[in-house]
Amino acid sequence: MSTYRVAQATAPGGALHPAEREVPQPGPGHVRIAVEACGVCHSDTLFVNAALPGVSFPEVPGHEIAGHIEEFGEGTRDRGWQIGDRVAVGWFGGSCGHCKPCRQGDFIVCRNLKVPGWAYDGGFAEKVIAPADALARIPDELAAGDAGPMACAGVTTYNGLRRSSARPGDLVAVLGLGGLGHLGVQYAVAMGFETVAIARGAEKAGFAEQLGAHHYVDSTAGTPVAEALQSFGGARAVLATAGNSEAIASTLDGLAPRGELVVIGADTSPMAISPAGLLMGANVVRGHPSGTAQDVEDTMAFSALHGIRPMTETVPLDDAEAAYQKMLAGKARFRMVLTTG
Repeated sequence: MSTYRVAQATAPGGALHPAEREVPQPGPGHVRIAVEACGVCHSDTLFVNAALPGVSFPEVPGHEIAGHIEEFGEGTRDRGWQIGDRVAVGWFGGSCGHCKPCRQGDFIVCRNLKVPGWAYDGGFAEKVIAPADALARIPDELAAGDAGPMACAGVTTYNGLRRSSARPGDLVAVLGLGGLGHLGVQYAVAMGFETVAIARGAEKAGFAEQLGAHHYVDSTAGTPVAEALQSFGGARAVLATAGNSEAIASTLDGLAPRGELVVIGADTSPMAISPAGLLMGANVVRGHPSGTAQDVEDTMAFSALHGIRPMTETVPLDDAEAAYQKMLAGKARFRMVLTTG
């Protein structure tokens, strides 16, 4: 019997422990991926802690997967893929194809979205079975350890910016300089935006400059964030990557007229917003989900073209629990990545 290793939690909130599984055959419309790297995302806590309905245990998290195809299920080989093709699978782990959003072509908001680690075993493993529609082709220029985080952190920030109302030359602010924000600043600069980085502490100004930001706002300084943004003329868009409702709301009055606050940082706390403020500036607040497999491909292609890479710390799969705890403690700089090599 052939086996492979996983890192799994056996109960809600439990530690990740190594385990052996029998190698499965992919079913119709699916492929088996030999995982080379998988990023550790804060959203993995939703599954490890059973914070979403339908999570089953033992639980194998991981939705920033990079590897190569090693086996096809029935009816999959004719979809343009070959054995050995390098692929990534992110938060978008497949769609149902029959709900109303899918029938309208809006697959990322599929009512039955198949997120790895929720709908099926995720990438904290040596192998993953995934639907073929979840596959994004990795360009030769990207290493697996870079491609994995692009499938969630990368596509979320890239897509959030390119689908915003901002255009090259506009002032765009990125709130937060963590796992999402450090990519968001790089994308904003490469897209031609006058880029403002917002974070806590004067000491992060140098890092923001290193990423290419044109301006830095210390949110702990005496000047309110919104006032600082208005001193630059007001932001056409704010990409809020920090998962803090209060910090997100503090940027709203910094928008230019008809500006847009794009929220990608998750927080379950209510956000205080003044309806009068929205009305006076004709401003928009919207949430932005991740992106489809094609969006992931677009993200990786743009990243390869502009030399954009996530800043990662790689650890072996056997150290998944330590990497997960480091992420939870906010000590990851800036993305923990598990490797199987």
